Amino acid sequence: MKQEKHEQTEEKETVNESEQKTEQTAGKTEEGGAQASESSEKAEDAGESKESAEAPKEKTPEERIAELEKENADLKDQLLRRAADFDNYRKRMMQEKQDAFDYGNANLLKDLLDSLDNFDRTLDAAKDAKDAKSIADGIKMINKSLVSMLENKYNLVAFGKEGDAFDPDLHEAIGMQEGKVKKEELAAVYLKGYKLKDKVIRHAKVMVVKPAE
Repeated sequence: MKQEKHEQTEEKETVNESEQKTEQTAGKTEEGGAQASESSEKAEDAGESKESAEAPKEKTPEERIAELEKENADLKDQLLRRAADFDNYRKRMMQEKQDAFDYGNANLLKDLLDSLDNFDRTLDAAKDAKDAKSIADGIKMINKSLVSMLENKYNLVAFGKEGDAFDPDLHEAIGMQEGKVKKEELAAVYLKGYKLKDKVIRHAKVMVVKPAE
């Protein structure tokens, strides 16, 4: 009898424990669901706040007009600055071009001063000279020095000698005569021609002899 009562008591306790565990599990489930729902609501609120923050604020017509006026003023300022820079550049180029025209021969003229000085000294010496040959020798030296400077420093080359073949691109015929020649050639050179590098700057004035007909 006592044993049966003891067994019934144990069964009741087991049932009570099962019921308590079930209630606890249900409570946790409800609590988790509530937390999940609360998290979802917070996420939705955060998303709405983010969208509100990211949405650009629409400008009023007055603000848009002021912005356009500022852009227009900036563009005008840039245009004026560039126009001023271009005008300064144009003036500088014109000045440099004028300087090149005015002083382009400065180096050549400076080199010619030595020859002029030598001529002055030769003229002074000629006043008291008794030997004409010494004066002539002095002039020849000046000529040789001048020609050497022009050839070596400025690529100025003289051309035109008796016996050279006649070339209308180099020579200007001021007269022509017949002679015992096979082709036209220079019979006499009245004025030398000059080339600056490969460009003829003065044609030689010559007398031409041509084959007899």
